[in-house]
Amino acid sequence: MTTRILVTGGAGFIGSHHVRTLLGPDGPPGVEVTVLDALTYAGNLANLAPVRAHPGFRFVRGDIRDGALVDPLVAEHDEVVHFAAESHVDRSIESAGEFVATNVLGTQTLLDAALRGGLKTFVHISTDEVYGSLAEGSWPEDDPLRPNSPYAASKASAELLVMAFHRTHGLDVRVTRCSNNYGHHHYPEKLIPLFITNLLDGKRVPLYGDGLHVRDWLHIDDHVRGIELVRTLGRPGGIYNIGGGTELTNKDLTGRLLAACGAGWDQVEHVEDRKGHDRRYSVDWTRIRDELGYAPEVAFDEALAETVAWYRANRGWWEPLKARATAGSR
Repeated sequence: MTTRILVTGGAGFIGSHHVRTLLGPDGPPGVEVTVLDALTYAGNLANLAPVRAHPGFRFVRGDIRDGALVDPLVAEHDEVVHFAAESHVDRSIESAGEFVATNVLGTQTLLDAALRGGLKTFVHISTDEVYGSLAEGSWPEDDPLRPNSPYAASKASAELLVMAFHRTHGLDVRVTRCSNNYGHHHYPEKLIPLFITNLLDGKRVPLYGDGLHVRDWLHIDDHVRGIELVRTLGRPGGIYNIGGGTELTNKDLTGRLLAACGAGWDQVEHVEDRKGHDRRYSVDWTRIRDELGYAPEVAFDEALAETVAWYRANRGWWEPLKARATAGSR
C-alpha cells in the first residue's frame, strides 16, 4: 500500500534531508513524496538533486499561504510533514511580518486544507525555542511556552493552532520540538555553516556577547530519524522533544570549528549581543525515548568534522548562496 506524503519546505535544510531519507535506499517501502516549496532564499532545488529522478518524487513550487494551491494538493495526500517556515532569528528581529504570515497563517492554511481533504496525519515540525530560556535542567513537553524572539513566538503560535485543530476537530496532529540542527546542506546564515564558510575563506566570524550561550546540537540524521518515529509511531495529539545530547557554549563550539578549519582565535570578532538572546536551551527527550525508542546516535565531534569536510568539498553549493546574499544586502 502506497503512502503519499506532502513535505512542505522540502527544499530547505532539514526538509530536503527528510525527503532524501524517505526516498533513499534505506527509506520506508511504498512511499511517494511531493515537495511543496516556495523556493525563497533558503530553499534550493540542488538539495533535492539525489532524488529528482525517483519515480515517487514530485516537486511543486508554491506558497503554503496559497489556499487555491494548497487545498487540492493536500487532498491528494495521506500525510503532511510540515517544515516550511521562516526560521532565522536575526531576520525576525529586524522584521517580524513575514514570520507571522508564513509560520502562522501558512500553517492555518494547511490545517484548513487537511480538514477539508480528510488528511490522515499532520506532523508539525517546531523548535525548542518556543520554551524561551532556562538556567538549568531541561524542558519536558508539558512546560509552558515562553517564546522570546518574534521567530519563536510565531512558531509557538503555529503550534497552538495545530493543537487546537486536534482538540476541536479531532485532526491527527503530531508535533516535534527539536534542538539546534547541524550538518551538510545547511544554508550559510546559521552559526555552524556561517562560521565554516567564513573560516574556509579566511574571513572573520562574529561571536555574540560573551559567547557563553548554550545550545544542544542535533545532527540532521538523528533529527530525521526522530521525525520518522513520530510520523509512523507517534500518538495523535502527541508532542515530542527531539534532542541531540551535546550541550555546548557558543564559545566552545567556536573553538572546535576553529580547530577543524585550521584557524585561530584572531579570526573571531566579538560583537554586541543579539536583542533578547536566549541564554540556554535544553530539551528533555525522555518521552520520545520511552514511547518510541529514540536516542541520538551521531557522535558530535566526528559529525562536525564531516560537516566541515562537506563544505570544503562543496564550494559550488554554498559560494553562490553567499554571493547572492551579499549582493542582496547592498
